Amino acid sequence: MRRIRIPLQIIVLCSIVFLLATESILANHSENTSGVPATKVADYIHSIIEADRTIYSEIIVERLAATISLQATENWKEENTLPLPAQFLSLSSQLIKEKGIGMHYRLTSLWPINPANGPKSEFEKSALKEVLNNPSRPKTGIISSRGKRVFTAIYADLAVTKACISCHNNHPKSPKQDFKLGGVMGGIIINLPLQDTGEKTENPLISPEVVADYVHAVLESDRTVYSQHIVNRLQDKNIAYASEHWWEENALLLPAQFLLDASDLIIGKQLGLNFKLISLWPINSHNGAANEFEHLGLEYVARNPTRPFIGTSKSGGKQYFQALFPDFAVTPACVSCHNTHPGSPRKNFKLNDVMGGIVLTIPVD
Repeated sequence: MRRIRIPLQIIVLCSIVFLLATESILANHSENTSGVPATKVADYIHSIIEADRTIYSEIIVERLAATISLQATENWKEENTLPLPAQFLSLSSQLIKEKGIGMHYRLTSLWPINPANGPKSEFEKSALKEVLNNPSRPKTGIISSRGKRVFTAIYADLAVTKACISCHNNHPKSPKQDFKLGGVMGGIIINLPLQDTGEKTENPLISPEVVADYVHAVLESDRTVYSQHIVNRLQDKNIAYASEHWWEENALLLPAQFLLDASDLIIGKQLGLNFKLISLWPINSHNGAANEFEHLGLEYVARNPTRPFIGTSKSGGKQYFQALFPDFAVTPACVSCHNTHPGSPRKNFKLNDVMGGIVLTIPVD
């Protein structure tokens, strides 16, 4: 077959056009993007934690206990079982802490099995009492930690599964043994570091770039915990497997399905936060690039997978900050699904390859 030679001038011209388009979109993020109120940022982070925990609790823990008798237990590693929902959250929060981005969250309680999980200040103690009496809204405030200002939000932590209740009500070290399903067991504390701008306000603004990093960090940490400690571990031990047709096969969700189901739950909360998975090689055409930003962003992260592609957009008179992060093949199940699926346009993915992108859309005040 005769090879077609493309003149060097055309290659250079195409490269310049791509770079100019990229710089134009990247430059847009500086136009009137003042920030996101800290209360909203905390709500975004909590909504992801809650959505992922709901999916894990209902679709993984409770469903697999009923269908294949796979239990969730405190000693999940030794017993080849599932981590309890609270342990899933703790594993994810530890990954967040290791990222060193400043934001972190944890579980706490007035009745902890482990004393280290009790309130660490009078503010936390009084906040836990408030959310116990009014679990529908968080208690927020600005505290000082190591000489720096920190915005803190404490949300009610509810008993989401029977496994949670059984563990606490039967544990020999539990100070309270009469929990009921749906009751408040403690709190989820979210801490957001604040820049010292001299502004004295109870609801300071946080830059949209930082907010996007926080949101993506939670999504990535939860997905890593699910991929490594649930999917990979159970598949390696031939206990359970992940499948596109997880419901019919009594199987685990694929990691991408886990993320997409969380997106659906968060959209239903009408917070304004939105995220989705897209790709240059989508199995479903609806998951391809929908506009110029997404197309350029996918090409950008495929070549530069260390940082997101960012920009702004306007819709309905509102301004939105957008960030497109690379989406990696995090498990062998991801690779196998795409490489063998009859509808996949690309069938040579390898573990840790960039398969597409995660697009975050965040309203900006």
